[in-house]
Amino acid sequence: MSTTPYQQLENRMARLGALNQATEVLYWDMAAMMPSGGGEARAEQLAALNAVVHSMMTAADLPDLMDAAEADVGLDAWQQANLREIRTRWIKATALSEDLVEALTRASAACEAKWREARPAADFKSILPQLGELLALVMEAGQAKAEKLGLGLHDALLDDFEPGGRTADIDIVFDDLADFLPDFTRQVLDAQANRPSVIKPDGPFTVDKQRELGQRLMDVVGFDFDHGRLDVNLHPFCGGVPDDVRITTRYDETDFTSSLMGVLHETGHAMYEMGLPAEWRAQPVGQSLGMSTHESQSLLIEMQVCRSAAFLEFAAPIMREAFDGSGPAWSSENLLRLYTHVEPGLIRVDADEVTYPAHVILRYRLEKAVLGGDLVLADLPGAWNDGMKELLGITPPSDREGCLQDVHWYDGAWGYFPTYTLGAMTAAQLYDTAKQADTSIEPGIAKGDFAPLMTWLRTNVHGKGRSVGPSELLSEATGRPLDAAVFKKHLATRYLGDG
Repeated sequence: MSTTPYQQLENRMARLGALNQATEVLYWDMAAMMPSGGGEARAEQLAALNAVVHSMMTAADLPDLMDAAEADVGLDAWQQANLREIRTRWIKATALSEDLVEALTRASAACEAKWREARPAADFKSILPQLGELLALVMEAGQAKAEKLGLGLHDALLDDFEPGGRTADIDIVFDDLADFLPDFTRQVLDAQANRPSVIKPDGPFTVDKQRELGQRLMDVVGFDFDHGRLDVNLHPFCGGVPDDVRITTRYDETDFTSSLMGVLHETGHAMYEMGLPAEWRAQPVGQSLGMSTHESQSLLIEMQVCRSAAFLEFAAPIMREAFDGSGPAWSSENLLRLYTHVEPGLIRVDADEVTYPAHVILRYRLEKAVLGGDLVLADLPGAWNDGMKELLGITPPSDREGCLQDVHWYDGAWGYFPTYTLGAMTAAQLYDTAKQADTSIEPGIAKGDFAPLMTWLRTNVHGKGRSVGPSELLSEATGRPLDAAVFKKHLATRYLGDG
């Protein structure tokens, strides 16, 4: 039975997609479950798999197949979008040699493993050789892609995480936020000082009870435990594949609040993966769009919804029951004050909604300086500490709370960080539109019914896959491009009571 050029491409992409999914599960296992002695073998496994994927993506006959498929006037919109994704991936793949792909994979795995030792020890110097080797390879790959795409180095790296994203546009957004946030934060802190103090619930909060609470609220959001699981890891993350989503968190038995919101944050990521179009999951067009879209889904669930008065009205009795709590600390009003408490802190993943963008702006600026040759890696800790002092008025006591706290640079994800704040702004805009489009969403949240919200997200975000770009998806869903005014209004409404 003969197949068209497009059908041949789909068949290849399905096989390639299965290999990529196997790689994703291996990465999750390496981060969450693998014994420390397995690192070298895992690096070789990943390098081999990535080399096979690279060779398939750079096959000699692929250009002719793509050209023939693009000449087919009978393709529908999804198939055309799939072809665009295939060609983009081919362009990026052909920029790199197989040797570079394998070397980058090995260096990433080695550096991440070293980070797991260096972070608890607050020992940046110990990881500097591995980080230097990894960054050199990241820059070599980024420059090769940049030449193919006609972009600068940072834009080429950013494009892997945010398709179409450009540093010139991000500079404008981040400079605006950097100007807005200091005065706004002072206003929030002044207003907060005139409100009742936060009462922290008394512990201890055992890991078992925290896990049970997290799983119960994951179920409320809609997480399918037949296709996912919750585990423990040093750095919380969501991994795996759409039909087998893996969430991790970390627990503190003196404070359940951070872990719980971390679980709900990662559940937002998971719901996006689980909601991708089933009929296209084996193809590039059916995969998640980019990291600002991905972060918008996690931050929409965590920040927009689960730190809201509506959700905490529903969740407070569940939290109280989980830990046999009693008294005013467990009231929904106090929990709302706790979960919207603003205080400059050292750790990004624990940061409040108001100060969080400063953490991202710092990393973005440092990343640009390193990639631009204006900052050498050995000076990164000092530059980090200076930036924290400038943006948040605090200085880390050690590199563990400073430049070692995030895994991303140490696993090769240079260009990733700006997507967090772009995601927060996107989340505010999507949720604002969703509540206007369906007035049952917020009352549903107050009753623990996420179905109206998830229906809207499935239709307007999750189900789109990569059929459109991030900017186009946001414009189609909300009727306008990314608008910082929506995010600022959300902050003013929640933290100052304006609007």
